[in-house]
Amino acid sequence: MISPLDVVASVLPVYLLIVAGVVLRWTGILRKEHDDGVMRVVYTIMLPCFMLDKILGSAVLKSGAVVVSALITGFCLLLVGIAIGVVVGRLIGLERGTGMRTFALASGSQNFGFTAAPVVEILWSTGALPLLFVHNIGVELAMWSVGVMIMSGERGIPWRKIINGPVMAVIGGLLLVILGWDSYCIGPARKAMSMIGIGAFPLAIVITGCTIMDLVVAEKPSWKIICGACLVRLVLAPIAFLTAARFLPLATELRQVLVVQAAMPAAMTPIMLARLYGGRPATAVQIVVFTTALSLITLPWIITLGCQWIGLHPVLR
Repeated sequence: MISPLDVVASVLPVYLLIVAGVVLRWTGILRKEHDDGVMRVVYTIMLPCFMLDKILGSAVLKSGAVVVSALITGFCLLLVGIAIGVVVGRLIGLERGTGMRTFALASGSQNFGFTAAPVVEILWSTGALPLLFVHNIGVELAMWSVGVMIMSGERGIPWRKIINGPVMAVIGGLLLVILGWDSYCIGPARKAMSMIGIGAFPLAIVITGCTIMDLVVAEKPSWKIICGACLVRLVLAPIAFLTAARFLPLATELRQVLVVQAAMPAAMTPIMLARLYGGRPATAVQIVVFTTALSLITLPWIITLGCQWIGLHPVLR
């Protein structure tokens, strides 16, 4: 049996990196003009290298059924989260034009990238990590199709946004695994790729902390929005994710991914979508900041109770 303290001790380094980003921004060591350059290197070079390195040689990805179920689960559970956000948004009195669309998308969207991947790797070693990357393609598809339509009120879908370095790394890695060619990806070149990718998530999480510091000082909080968002993201959505992990016929590694996804705070992508498509960025900002802060308290409990209910046993390394 695991305890919340076991989980806290294991995932605390991820939150300490966020705090480090906050401190580095507050002290002026990392300035805003540094962010774009660092994240461009992380997103276009380091992260694809990391993802490809973890996907190559993954036994679980040799099953087409598992790959398809990960894609569908990622897509559908994001829509479930958004639907819960719509219901709670109406209950707290939001309407279209007062932040309803932004609230639904921001509170319903879990962090599926920079915070989730290190937690998955810490809790489950490297077994579930490749499946998280496949799951995330489904989340990306939902975010840039249904999410954009909700935020913009239009039917146009910016498909080019989905074609990026991480997605191409996952697709390329899957093809190599399916064809059995990944066994040839060894030697110095593979080692160099691993060395490039190993710092992707620590760097990205530090910049996330910097961004949170910027957001905290920029927006005045609305407690109605904050309480409603925490109810969606940290209570109701986790129930939906854990129920899916318990009762759907899924691979063990995908159940492990869903337990971590259940515990995640809100994603940052809706802030960008709100800015691009006429939403309310201030609403998304509040949701990200406060769910991230409170997730340090809720995450260990969600993961502990979820593992006990589903019957999973984290490595906790």
